[in-house]
Amino acid sequence: MKVQILPGSFLFQKLFKYSIISPIKVIINNILHATFLENSYARFLFIIVLFYILSKIVHIIVSKHIKHISQKSRNKTDDAIIEVLEKPIVRFLTLLGLKIGLTVLPFSAGLLSVLHQIVNSFLIFVTALFLMSIIKVFLKIWGKRWAHKTASSIDDDLLPLLTKSSNVVFIILAAIFILREWEVDVTGLLAGVGIAGLAIGFAVKDSLANIFGGISIILDKTFKVGDIIKLEDGNMGKILDVGLRSTKIRTWDNELLIIPNGNLANSTIQNYKQPDLSVRGEVNFGVEYGSDVEKVKKVVTSTLKKIPKVIKNDKEKPIQVLFLKMGDFALEFSARFWVGNYNDKFATKIKSTEEIYKALNKSKIGIPFPTRTVYIKK
Repeated sequence: MKVQILPGSFLFQKLFKYSIISPIKVIINNILHATFLENSYARFLFIIVLFYILSKIVHIIVSKHIKHISQKSRNKTDDAIIEVLEKPIVRFLTLLGLKIGLTVLPFSAGLLSVLHQIVNSFLIFVTALFLMSIIKVFLKIWGKRWAHKTASSIDDDLLPLLTKSSNVVFIILAAIFILREWEVDVTGLLAGVGIAGLAIGFAVKDSLANIFGGISIILDKTFKVGDIIKLEDGNMGKILDVGLRSTKIRTWDNELLIIPNGNLANSTIQNYKQPDLSVRGEVNFGVEYGSDVEKVKKVVTSTLKKIPKVIKNDKEKPIQVLFLKMGDFALEFSARFWVGNYNDKFATKIKSTEEIYKALNKSKIGIPFPTRTVYIKK
């Protein structure tokens, strides 16, 4: 007697056609020609026991030998996948044996069709659980690698959300395949799901914009925890946390700013920690008309070179004293210098202002204050 597989869902017809099931069917057909299996129920029990033994053999191979080999490798991904594979393989083979065994029972075509639909439904459910477990493993491994690269808490919020979202998708797909297996028209259901998805999308579009904004901030490496940034509105502070919905910034006045990630992703941000920690400082000053410009430059340059935090002898980051313009009542200059760390910028600027003032006074270079000359016509 030759085993016949009743038509099931499209997914499992492909599975039976292209997987290792075909050679298994050939072996079973040969065994079923044995005289001691002339009784249909005996054949059914034999197939169930055969697949149960096969599932146990596969379980032993996976749990003992393959797992032992994978544990020797440095990559832990295969260990996690093998751990997930153990139970689904046993369940799948057991259900497969039940499906094949049903074909030898002397039941009516209608009853056999219902029984196959039940078994196929369980096969779809087991497959969905297996895929959900695989996705969970990959997200967990990816999350650990991401957590090592970022100091933000966005991965703590995003990974559970992605896991739950993928689970919902697989559950919906499994439900659709099961309904199709039972010849239920799912066209209306799919249309309803699409409309509901659009409604939900419009309702949570701001939240989704913030979530994707946070992801883009992390992937683009715009900033990270510990960076000092300046926003378009002039607020400046240190990044405390990059969350799933918002970013927390502590200002210099010890105020906490909570800004939606969607706004940050679409704004211009000045990051003082990129591309490196060095930053330029600037002190503007004026001297009275009649002063020797070259002398002013020499005095201020030598003064800046004596300040500890100022970078010296670097062609790419030089000390500059620029004569900007002749103002209303003073010759206006700008002293520009670099410091190695942006954390030292403010203190170095204060120190430079004091030292420049002292050096100009010591060199007898006058620093004027605003004056006006009034002519009275008689």
